[in-house]
Amino acid sequence: MNISGMKAMILAAGLGTRMRPITDTIPKPLVKVAGRTLLDRALDALEEAGVESAVVNVHHLGDQVIAHCAARAHPRILVSDERERLLDSAGGIVKALPLLGSAPILLLNADTFWIDSGRSSLASLAGGWDASRMDMLLMLVPVGDTTGHGSKTDFTIDADGRLARAKGDPKGLVYAGAAIIDPAIFSGAAPEPHSLNLYFDRAIEKGRLFGQMMDGHWITVGTPGAIAEAEAAIRMRQPAPA
Repeated sequence: MNISGMKAMILAAGLGTRMRPITDTIPKPLVKVAGRTLLDRALDALEEAGVESAVVNVHHLGDQVIAHCAARAHPRILVSDERERLLDSAGGIVKALPLLGSAPILLLNADTFWIDSGRSSLASLAGGWDASRMDMLLMLVPVGDTTGHGSKTDFTIDADGRLARAKGDPKGLVYAGAAIIDPAIFSGAAPEPHSLNLYFDRAIEKGRLFGQMMDGHWITVGTPGAIAEAEAAIRMRQPAPA
C-alpha cells in the first residue's frame, strides 16, 4: 500500500494524569523529550514516511495543542475537537471518521515514539497491509527493544502474522502504538467513549488482527521521571548534531 496517499490519525486527547505536575499546565502531547515535543515526534514520523494529511484529536488543554498544530506546515493537520467530552481511543476515531474517510488509516499514539534503525517503520507497515486478510495491522516490538515500558507484553504472533492476546506470556510482543486500520470496523459505532481494545478482540475472533515487527527502538514516557531515561535512550541511538 502506498503510504503517501493515506490519512493518519494521532491520538492526542488523553489527560496525562501520570505526568503531573507537568500536565497541570502543559498537555502531554506537548511535553518535550530531548527538545522535541511528543506530538512533533509522531508528526515527524508521518512526514518522513510521506504522509501528507493527519487528524489530531484534542481534549486536555486542547487550545495549546490546536495552536501548536496550526504552526506546523507538514503534514497538513486537521483537528478533531473533544474538549467538551473525552471519547477514549475508539470513540475518538469514530468522531473523526468524517475527516478520515473510508480508506485504511494510519493510527499513532501521541505519547510514544521510536527511533528507526533503517527504513521508516511506518512505510514498512504500509507495505505489509493486506486488506483481503486484515482488519488491523499493528506495529510490534520485542520488550528488549523498549525504554520506559517494563516487562508486560500485549500480543503473541503466529507464523502467518496473526495475533492473539499475550495473557502474561513473557515471549509476547509489545504494541508499539502505531497501526493500520480499516475504518469499516467502526460501522454502526457511535462517537461515545469506548476503547480500541474492543476492536482488537473482535478482529482476533475473526482471525483478522495481524502484526508486523518494527526495526528500531520504541520509547514510552509515562511519568516525569521517565523523561531522563528516554533522553538517555535517544542519545545512545542518535548521533549528536554536528
